[in-house]
Amino acid sequence: MSAKRIVITGLGVVSPCGLNPQEVWDSVVNGRPSCGPVTRFNTRDMTCNLAAEIRDFQPDLWMEKKRAHRLDRAVRYCIAAGKQAFNDSGLEADKVDGDRMAIFEGTTVTGLENTLSQHSDFVVDGFKSVQPTTLVAAFCGAGSSELALDLGINGQATTICTGCSAGNDAIGYGMRAIRDDMADVVLAGGSEAPIVDGFYSIFAKLKVMSRWTGSPAKAMKPFDVERDGFILGEGSAFLVLEELSHALARGARIYCELLAHGQACDAYHMVALHPGGRGTIQAIERALLAGRTEAGTIDWINAHGSATLANDVIEAAAIRSAFGHSVDRIAVSATKPVTGHMVGATAAIEALICTLAIHNGCIPPTANLENPDPACALDLVRGSAREYPLRRVMNLNAGFGGKASAIILGRFAG
Repeated sequence: MSAKRIVITGLGVVSPCGLNPQEVWDSVVNGRPSCGPVTRFNTRDMTCNLAAEIRDFQPDLWMEKKRAHRLDRAVRYCIAAGKQAFNDSGLEADKVDGDRMAIFEGTTVTGLENTLSQHSDFVVDGFKSVQPTTLVAAFCGAGSSELALDLGINGQATTICTGCSAGNDAIGYGMRAIRDDMADVVLAGGSEAPIVDGFYSIFAKLKVMSRWTGSPAKAMKPFDVERDGFILGEGSAFLVLEELSHALARGARIYCELLAHGQACDAYHMVALHPGGRGTIQAIERALLAGRTEAGTIDWINAHGSATLANDVIEAAAIRSAFGHSVDRIAVSATKPVTGHMVGATAAIEALICTLAIHNGCIPPTANLENPDPACALDLVRGSAREYPLRRVMNLNAGFGGKASAIILGRFAG
């Protein structure tokens, strides 16, 4: 029996560069970064003071005020992006079998803001300040559970914590749930709200965030000789994955097809990539093998592109090693300068961008890439977007503990 085909039928996003897919696409394809000074806490004693914060988000459009107040910021983003994707798909909750729907959400520190706030209150005011609702608000799996409550999803509601690769992994596990006949429809993506003083300061100490003092929009420069780190972002993005015959039976709009997922762990270091890019190479190769995809049929790679000195070089070398002679005809860009590095949600929003790139036949540029590093010798897209009838694209991410993940998306051919 042939494997079930899976298509993308819905998109939803809440991000610093847009509160819906069209806004995000406009920002990314035109290379408009969303970075600015941190406004939520004092960065005076830190080496960094920039972030990609979400502004103008109205949780009341997606949930009751009382409920929004008790939820962690990341969960509010999750509910909004998830519902938006569900609505975009044209699905109706009362017409879909809840037992045949599932949610897979990627994250890293959901609940962090509420946890730190409750701890501070306890230190100052003691036991009387403890709020029982913090138990739920600080729960790392709250996003997938809350979204399941809203949409009547009775299948799996799973939260995956694999760091910066979590969004890709959520999509990959969602794909497997459909292929294993556990679901017909899956909401898959990621959510994160890491712009919290305690967490932000750790990244500053690690010296992986940009210390740029010029125009904030120019701060993050993946693959550029002047790169000095990433800009921390926040938000959520979800894709609706649907079994093909289920989508066709209801006349759904199909953005593209989900072809494969590959993941690996290089087992080298908790915050540094293996110098030879072992995990990244294995994730790429496993995705190509799982999708029975020839390397030469990948037209574009949305790279992790963290803009750190070592990681960009390692990633570029890993791409060249995994794709061999085909690499010179594969376009590569990184979209994090526009979205910010959204940690556990970053692969999810980049998968959404890949979906729109296929749908619109256009490759986004790498914003701020003015002087490509010779050590990152790839066909790096810069300056302006490239119109191109994309056949297949790869979304590539790597993160804490050497975890690496790649998904392959392709043009739907009927």
